[in-house]
Amino acid sequence: MDMKLLVMLDLQFFAGEKTEKATPKKRQDARKKGQVLKSQDVTAAVLLLLTFFFLLFFAPFMYDGVKGFLLQALNRILLIETLNEDTVMDMYVESLKEMAIIVLPIMVVAMIAGIGANFFQFGLLFTTETLKIDLKKMDPIKGIKKIISVRAIVNLIKSLLKVTLIGTVTTVVILIYLEDVLSLALHSPAQILATVAYLSAIMGIAASIMLVAIALFDYLYERFEYEKQLKMSKQDLKDEYKNSEGDPLIKSKIKQRQREMAMRRMMSEIPSADVVITNPTHYAIALKYDENEMDAPRVVAKGTDFVAQKIKMIAKENNVTMVENRPLARAMYDQVEIGQAVPEEFFKAVAEVLAYVYRIKRKI
Repeated sequence: MDMKLLVMLDLQFFAGEKTEKATPKKRQDARKKGQVLKSQDVTAAVLLLLTFFFLLFFAPFMYDGVKGFLLQALNRILLIETLNEDTVMDMYVESLKEMAIIVLPIMVVAMIAGIGANFFQFGLLFTTETLKIDLKKMDPIKGIKKIISVRAIVNLIKSLLKVTLIGTVTTVVILIYLEDVLSLALHSPAQILATVAYLSAIMGIAASIMLVAIALFDYLYERFEYEKQLKMSKQDLKDEYKNSEGDPLIKSKIKQRQREMAMRRMMSEIPSADVVITNPTHYAIALKYDENEMDAPRVVAKGTDFVAQKIKMIAKENNVTMVENRPLARAMYDQVEIGQAVPEEFFKAVAEVLAYVYRIKRKI
C-alpha cells in the first residue's frame, strides 16, 4: 500500500517575501538614515493656505507699506542732484531694506508653516545621510523603473487632480464675483488693485483647501508606501534578533558556562558548611553559620536530584553533618536562594538542627 506524506511548507522562508511589520529597531535605523514618513503635498498645502490667509487679512497693511515705499523712492530720486555710482548704491541699499520689511512677515509665516508641517509629520530630525552621494540613484535602469512605477502613476493622478480642482475652484470664484470683475474698468486704479488682490486671496485660499484634500490622500498613500518599504522578511527578523540579542547557540553556550561556574562556586562552599539538611533523596540544603560575622545562618548550596546527591557526596567527603528533615528541606529550597540568610520563620527549626549538630561536634 502506497503511503503519501504531505508536508506543509511555509514558502516565505524560501522566497524571502517581506510580509512582516517593521520592528522598532528597523524604524529607528530608517529614521537615522532620513527615511521618514513625509508628504510633500501636506507641506505645500499648509504653506499656501497659511500664506493666503495672511495675505487676506494683512494685505491692507502691506499695500500701505508698498505705497509708502514707492512714494519715498520717487521723492528720493527727485531730490538727487547728481547721479553717480555712490548715490545709486545708496538708493539700492535703502530700497532693499524697505522691501525686506514689507516682505519679511510673509517669509516668516511661510517658514513657520513649512517647519510646522514637517514637524507634525515626523518630528525633529537632523541627519547628514541624505546629503551623501548615492551612485545607485544614478542607475538608468532604476530610473526607467521609477518612470513606469505605481508611484509615477499616482503622481500623475495627483497632478491631474490638482490642475482640475484648482481650475474648477478658480472658475467658481470668478463666477461668484463676476459683477465685480466686469466692473473693474469703472473703478480707480487703487480700487482695481484692491479688488484683484482680494479675489486672488480668495482663489488662493479655495485652491489651498483643495490641495489640503489632495494632501490627505497623498499622506495616506505615502504612509502605505512607507510601511511597505519597511516591511521585513522572516529571515530579516531572525538576522535582527541575532544582531541585537546574539546568536541563540552562542547565548546558550554562554549560559551553560555561567551555570557551570556557579555550580563550581556553590560546590566549593560545601566543605565549610555546618550542616546539610536533606529530604533525604531529592533535596539537599547546605547551611553555614558564623556568629561573629553573620546575623543568621546562610544558605551556601542547594539542589535537587543529581545536584542534591552531589552535595551530599561532597559533604560526606568533608565530614559535614547531614540531617534529615523533609518539610524543612523542601520549604527552604522553595523560599531561600543561595547566598541569602535564613528567613525568620525558619529560625526555630534551623536552630534545633544546628543545636543537634553542635552537640554532635561537642561545640556546646
